[in-house]
Amino acid sequence: MAFTIGKKGTSIERAIFKNFELNLLARGNGTEVILQTIEKGNIFYVYPSENKDVMEFFYILQGDILCEVNGDKIFLGEKDYFTATDLELPVHFTAITDVCYIWVITEPTFHELSESFRALKEVVHRVEKRDIYTFNHSKRVAEYSIKIAKKLKLSSNRLENLFIASILHDIGKINIPSEILNKPSKLTNEEFALIKKHPEDGAEMVKDLYYGDTIATIIEQHHERLNGVGYPKNLKGDEILLEARIIAVSDTFDAMTEDRAYRNAFTAEIAVDELNRLSPSQYDPEVVAALIEILEEEGKLKNNPST
Repeated sequence: MAFTIGKKGTSIERAIFKNFELNLLARGNGTEVILQTIEKGNIFYVYPSENKDVMEFFYILQGDILCEVNGDKIFLGEKDYFTATDLELPVHFTAITDVCYIWVITEPTFHELSESFRALKEVVHRVEKRDIYTFNHSKRVAEYSIKIAKKLKLSSNRLENLFIASILHDIGKINIPSEILNKPSKLTNEEFALIKKHPEDGAEMVKDLYYGDTIATIIEQHHERLNGVGYPKNLKGDEILLEARIIAVSDTFDAMTEDRAYRNAFTAEIAVDELNRLSPSQYDPEVVAALIEILEEEGKLKNNPST
């Protein structure tokens, strides 16, 4: 059970831009409630979503706007509202006065506008620029992870947390010197000790995000392994969150199928064989099976991997 009261002027997180401001008031089950203010004279749009099932609802608290849709111009004011589902084209609006409205959307959106999240994504970008072999690694890991999670029917909330954690999972590597990240030869014990710190460092860096402690825990656990040989805490089995087990498989697969300083990329078949070999000792077999199913559906496996 959860019951939360919000007082005037408070929000979960705020994003301030030149001509408008957004305040996240509530979130849950993939839905977000946002209070948005826009200054007089500015234009804004409601864009088509990649997901045709997404519904957006807007309720005007104060101010007047001009809506232009299908060649018509419609004036909307206080207590008017509109919805958008499966749009084919953007809908154009102009703020006639200063405007304030409630925006409800059934798809997580605020993280893309969040100043704190955007700042952390920039840190990830800096990490990937320093490590020449991992450009766009986090993006690919996020894509694999979400596809796997959907196969496993995770809830909307867990999908959102997993997405954020997978994008930021390597953020702690910002503390690792570039010469270690790009070292072509075997790491010394001291160098590997620095590498092993990045999950905890990453968890510490994200713990104050509005997404809560779950994001930090997923990041901290993404190098744990089911038999306890992982790091940083040598967790075993169900001590490791399913979201962290999903990232572990996605992360390992992407790492094996991309070039590294110390070796060339493996084929998808070799990478999947290795994941199968290490399941269920290190990797969750259900997660590995879901990844294989995805790769087969996308035509990325030339032949069936050994099981």
